[in-house]
Amino acid sequence: MRDLSYVGGEPKLEATLKQEFSDFQVDEELGFELAGEGDHLWLNVRKTDLSTTDVARRLAEGCGVKLKTIGYSGMKDRRGECTQWFSLPLTSQEEAKLVNVEGDGLVEVLQTQRNTRKLKIGSHKSNHFKILLRNCAGSRLDFDQRLDSVKALGAPNYFGLQRFGRNMSNMAQVEALMEQALKPEADVIALRGQMGRVKRGMLFSAARSYVFNHLLSKRIRDGNWNSYVAGDVLNLNGTSRFFAPREPEVWDSELQRRLEEFDIHISGPLAGKKDSKDRYASSSEAADMEEVVLKEFELLVKGLAHFDVLASRRSLRFLPVDLSWNWPDTDTSDLLIEFKLPRGTYATSLLREICLTG
Repeated sequence: MRDLSYVGGEPKLEATLKQEFSDFQVDEELGFELAGEGDHLWLNVRKTDLSTTDVARRLAEGCGVKLKTIGYSGMKDRRGECTQWFSLPLTSQEEAKLVNVEGDGLVEVLQTQRNTRKLKIGSHKSNHFKILLRNCAGSRLDFDQRLDSVKALGAPNYFGLQRFGRNMSNMAQVEALMEQALKPEADVIALRGQMGRVKRGMLFSAARSYVFNHLLSKRIRDGNWNSYVAGDVLNLNGTSRFFAPREPEVWDSELQRRLEEFDIHISGPLAGKKDSKDRYASSSEAADMEEVVLKEFELLVKGLAHFDVLASRRSLRFLPVDLSWNWPDTDTSDLLIEFKLPRGTYATSLLREICLTG
């Protein structure tokens, strides 16, 4: 991540992140009401020093259900105190089994409620973060100025380092997979069968994220990550909907106003197989810029298409909601930052614009 471009230049400031579990708190917000009845029991769980998949395994083993029946919306950081929702097919009579999940203090069931459907990936609306940076090295004024900049300009919508596995292991695996798959004698169906759906999806996501990050980094270097270039595709804020001006060269004052007010965002490609019916592929100058990066990572791009992973798009920036910060104690160098982010965005991508963390 250090090699990717920074909007305000690489920070000279430093701080310690996640010294204690409680220094990194995340609360998942669904953004919709549950039915209050149904075959699926939804749990709001607080987890500490456990990954989301660790908790899912505990629920499956403790309640005697199959792991694939456990639902959750997003992956939450292992090293932190995080609350998030899970679902599992459990009858009212079987709810007593939840006692098997708690006990060591790492998992706490905060709330239960019934719903008619399983919780699916990407269902929640946002995440609320409360992050304590310790041992901040640098002037408070410099920290405040960089935070003010993010509040005004937003932050690059980079995928976080966790997408790529420990020591970038996901990238090493997916590159080896693509090299094998693109050989003339390769049996793609057999290669698919060699790994589970979850593992396969994780590797493909890492490949797409890697290419996207480099495209975004280039646009930051070129100074147009948050300004319109002819042929750009635009994302409607807070949605997965995209649109493009009727003509690539048409950009009026109304669209410029919406861009400046964060109602719309410039988007970049998530590599994959192109759909001939996709009305929102980039064109003109924007397409030429994207093609430069896509060719640089041709192995990954061709491999994703070979596995029939459909191309998509992602906003190049995000604006944190209700971003605030304060220095809790005049005698310490600790900085408390609080904000909300829409699903799919990374708090670490915001923090990297503020300071280097260790």
